[in-house]
Amino acid sequence: MKAFIFDMDGVIIDSEPLHFKVDLETLEFFGVTLTKDELEKYVGMTNPEMWGRIKQKFKVDQSIDEIIDFQLSKKLAILDEVTIEPINGIRDLIEEIQTLNIPIGLASSSPREFIEKVLSKFNLTHYFSCIISGEEVEKGKPDPAVYLETARLLGVEPQSCYVLEDSRNGVIAAKAAGMSCIGYQNLNSGNQDLSVADQIVKSVKEITIKSF
Repeated sequence: MKAFIFDMDGVIIDSEPLHFKVDLETLEFFGVTLTKDELEKYVGMTNPEMWGRIKQKFKVDQSIDEIIDFQLSKKLAILDEVTIEPINGIRDLIEEIQTLNIPIGLASSSPREFIEKVLSKFNLTHYFSCIISGEEVEKGKPDPAVYLETARLLGVEPQSCYVLEDSRNGVIAAKAAGMSCIGYQNLNSGNQDLSVADQIVKSVKEITIKSF
């Protein structure tokens, strides 16, 4: 292992409940009724990809940009208000990787504004050598582009990277990039099929970096 790449939502911050809540409210505001279970298949996708599919399927009149602006403003406001800590074990894991002088990257499907606010809230920004939003590459997860770009910026071959992911789309993206992937079973991320991951853990504390 020459680099470690983190997903963010559901891995660093237990934010999927926030996303589900706001996404359901956004859907309702724009006249679409979906259940949380139906939303789970979109976990790990970028906002443009998710809302593009929903807009087309349900014939939503508003533009994708209008929908995202409404959704993101609500999420940022909630993030300012909530008292929340990183997922148990994440801070220790990040610090352990740093002490081993292994470069750390972040590849998230969230918008950069949301990513930066989360990392700043937890004082984690300085640990990451590079941060990439899935909205900054041509295709988001499950396409491997965001992970390939992260590896390029880290200066490491994809096959030398380990990834920590909590979603089906994220695991597929990491494996398609040729990377080793640890699937974290976060119950708040919904019913996610992580079966293609190289290792599946129920707690971040199960991850032993020195064994890789």
